[in-house]
Amino acid sequence: MKKMMMAAAAAGLMTFGMAAHAGNVAAGQAAYSTCMGCHGMQGQGGVGPSVKGRDAGELAALLKRYRAGEQVGPMTGMMAGFATGLSDADIDNLSAYMAQM
Repeated sequence: MKKMMMAAAAAGLMTFGMAAHAGNVAAGQAAYSTCMGCHGMQGQGGVGPSVKGRDAGELAALLKRYRAGEQVGPMTGMMAGFATGLSDADIDNLSAYMAQM
């Protein structure tokens, strides 16, 4: 039982470490320039909602849904056009940057 608990704790720490470093913040900051027009220079929102400080996993999931062409909300048509060209790495980078804004 003790070995199982230790293994579970170690797995949790490894997962947390990977999630915390999933994206490159500097690369995300550079890519964010195409997002500023709607989401604001500091992610505070404007035409689009605020993205500042939102959970990176949540942001990545939304961007992947847009990229897949799913109907997410009233701005899906616009967002899908931007998200279509994003790779998984691009999405991870953008999400990491927006989460730390």
